Amino acid sequence: MLGDLYAGRMTGRFEIPAGLEAQRRLGPEWVTWLDGLTARTGNLLDEWELTVDGPSMHGYCSLVLPVITAAGDPAALKVALPDEESEHEALALQRWGGRGAVRLLRADQHRRAMLLERLRPTDLTSVGDVEACEIVGGLYRRLHIPAPPQLATVTSYVERWVDALARLPRAAPIPHRMVAQAVGLARELVAGSGFDGRLVHGDLHQHNVMAGEREPWLVIDPKAMSGDPHYEPAPMLWNKWEAVLASGNARWAIRQRLDAIVDAGELDPHRARDWVIVRMILNAHWTLEDAANAHRALTNDEHDWITLCLTVAKAVQE
Repeated sequence: MLGDLYAGRMTGRFEIPAGLEAQRRLGPEWVTWLDGLTARTGNLLDEWELTVDGPSMHGYCSLVLPVITAAGDPAALKVALPDEESEHEALALQRWGGRGAVRLLRADQHRRAMLLERLRPTDLTSVGDVEACEIVGGLYRRLHIPAPPQLATVTSYVERWVDALARLPRAAPIPHRMVAQAVGLARELVAGSGFDGRLVHGDLHQHNVMAGEREPWLVIDPKAMSGDPHYEPAPMLWNKWEAVLASGNARWAIRQRLDAIVDAGELDPHRARDWVIVRMILNAHWTLEDAANAHRALTNDEHDWITLCLTVAKAVQE
């Protein structure tokens, strides 16, 4: 809907899609990046001798162009917002070396640019919920290798996030008992080190697994961290939410997904469940923070998102 308020921006060789232009509403950092995106991308096309080969695509914070290399090979050029989440994307892809993930062909860290192998325009939303979870669980076993030392830890992020969550007023529209539970679980989860040190994708869900030529399914768009693999499953539970609603039994549908991904990924079910609870309450809290920082009331969509977060957190509990 927000994308409808913005027009795509044509350049000489490619378009900045309307959905990406809509991110201007998020603040000055985005405006500055989007204003410079045309020149930055054009320079990369010239320097890397790439020819645009189809319509522009985009993620939440990146432009993706299908291209042909000077050697005549299909590829994809990705130019991302230079934020904390994209900082080590290329490093993670390099470490995986194409094993279960899209292959990195070239990178420019300063400009947050990557040349990637071309994948098919089909993601895991094209298969059934349980099958998608089984596929992702299988990918976990290949992706959760020792993390590069440059990566920030899940623990370092979560300790900061939970300290802010613990200060949430009792009157906030998240049940206080659930806030207290999430704070307690998070502090227990990060207290031990037995599960740390693995390369964690951080945002692995149905839209971030694409069909490939080399392998049936390959992971894209890591928000790379070093930490506990049990942190991973939550996004698989909240994405493709329309299928949860269509089931007529949200609790059953959510638990079916979690059971499938835990079994396929050979995870500890209790630890995976606890991380889901923590992540869902944190998601709800961040929505409150966004509205408070902008000095505005929650929108209807934000109320719906908080409800979704609480529904998932409640569904996974015994």
